Amino acid sequence: MSWGIVFLPLQMSWHPQYRSSKFRHVYGKAASKEKCYDCVPITRNVHDNHFCAVNPHFIAVVTECAGGGAFLVIPIHQTGKLDPNYPKICGHKGSVLDIKWNPFNDFVIASCSEDATVKIWDIPKHLLTRNITIPKKELLGHVRRVGLIEWHPTANNILFSSGYDYKIMIWNLDTKEAVISNPVKILDAHKDVVLSMSFNTDGSLLATACRDRKIRLIDPRAGTVLQEASYKSHRVNKVLFLGNVKKLFSTGTSRWNNRQIALWDQNDLSVPLLEEDLDGSSGLLFPFYDSDTHMLYVVGKGDGNIRYYEISPEKPYLNYLMEYRSHLPQKGIGMMPKRGLEVSACEIFRFYKLIPTKSLIEPISMIVPRRSESYQEDIYPLTTGAQPALTAQEWLNGVNKGPLLVSLRPGSGAVNSLPQFLEPEPLKKTTDLSQHQGRGGRMAPEDMQKPSEIEDSRKQLKVEEKLPKNEQMCLSNGFDIFECPPPKTENELLQMFYRQQEEIRRLRELVNQRDVQIKQLELELRNLCMDTGSY
Repeated sequence: MSWGIVFLPLQMSWHPQYRSSKFRHVYGKAASKEKCYDCVPITRNVHDNHFCAVNPHFIAVVTECAGGGAFLVIPIHQTGKLDPNYPKICGHKGSVLDIKWNPFNDFVIASCSEDATVKIWDIPKHLLTRNITIPKKELLGHVRRVGLIEWHPTANNILFSSGYDYKIMIWNLDTKEAVISNPVKILDAHKDVVLSMSFNTDGSLLATACRDRKIRLIDPRAGTVLQEASYKSHRVNKVLFLGNVKKLFSTGTSRWNNRQIALWDQNDLSVPLLEEDLDGSSGLLFPFYDSDTHMLYVVGKGDGNIRYYEISPEKPYLNYLMEYRSHLPQKGIGMMPKRGLEVSACEIFRFYKLIPTKSLIEPISMIVPRRSESYQEDIYPLTTGAQPALTAQEWLNGVNKGPLLVSLRPGSGAVNSLPQFLEPEPLKKTTDLSQHQGRGGRMAPEDMQKPSEIEDSRKQLKVEEKLPKNEQMCLSNGFDIFECPPPKTENELLQMFYRQQEEIRRLRELVNQRDVQIKQLELELRNLCMDTGSY
């Protein structure tokens, strides 16, 4: 009776599982020669770090330097050939091993060095004309060279440093002292050199990868190790928190010295959820995660490849998308924050690739192919802004708070961190603003962000009032026009035109809203007069 047989496995195999993803066609696009940074003396140091830090105003890169350590800070729009005598930041007595921009101030950068110090630098608003040798602050605590630094993701002026003395130190920079010798906390849970540090979204947990091949999950304020992974078949080099999905991602090598990636459950580090060998190359793998798009990028040191995946909460967790390939190997890599991307070109990520063989820094944009030139709301959800959610003392007292989010839509409000010369508004000047916010119940949901926009525009007006007339000519929207040069192509001209149109539309909405508020106040005043007259 052969007709009674049912081939269920074969029937199932005819219906493969297809994933629907808006990022499956993302591609990498290298910048043209004119938009690269040429003749940059990139460091030859063999330390396994990025050697590059980027924000919407500057790109910083560790450079070769005789007698001590130095790094360059180049305005982000100053592409092309670099002057051989371009000024450096050169206050360290040993080679610079890591640099990181303050996430809440685009004009402050931290550096660490083989001289066992961490230094905090103020970068001037104008173009550098001479070397900077005196730091804003100097942190003295490590007894051996400092290999890693990391800013806290939500608390202002909290910095973590890790040295070859196997210690992680937590520094509070909210002090007036120029030299700080006592960290607020020392984490002494490692028995070897820390190779990588990563925070969860609100900065309440710290994940570390150590040379003893263990991944540790640490409560940084208590100093206790919450989880520890010692999986023998995966020798970890770099570890990364994957946003709020409660998972860790690590790169390393297998028993057979193949480059390997692994995915871990944050609450159980005994066995990885996923383990995959990539290739037999010897270079390190740098992981980067975009929590807005749930995309994971794996950048190979010593080769020109960038693999990218999409993270999903269910199995198989890690979905391979594509690979960007180049014949030019990268020594290090920098990453632009989301608020510095070009949303009109559907750019969702941007790398800055260090190519020391050609003394070149090459931007690589990850782009979602879209026909429309309008703002694509589905690929740009609210993202981390440039304002801290907590003060340093609040975080040290045990408060946890997620990052403050902003929209990347042009004209939706300031997404850049403000320069230091912007002072807070006096209370008497913001009385009408507080009244405006006090009537927030009458505002439409789409207008809820307008009061912050009014405050931003007032701060910019205040800056222009303070400056002399000749200096006002050099300011555009509160910033130097040298950082936003005139458009060179028709596409750039159109983008500038669209931004101006968006700004005009926003200002008209503010004027209309102010007119409505005036009419409401007049009506209330008339009602009040009638009430008092009747009595």
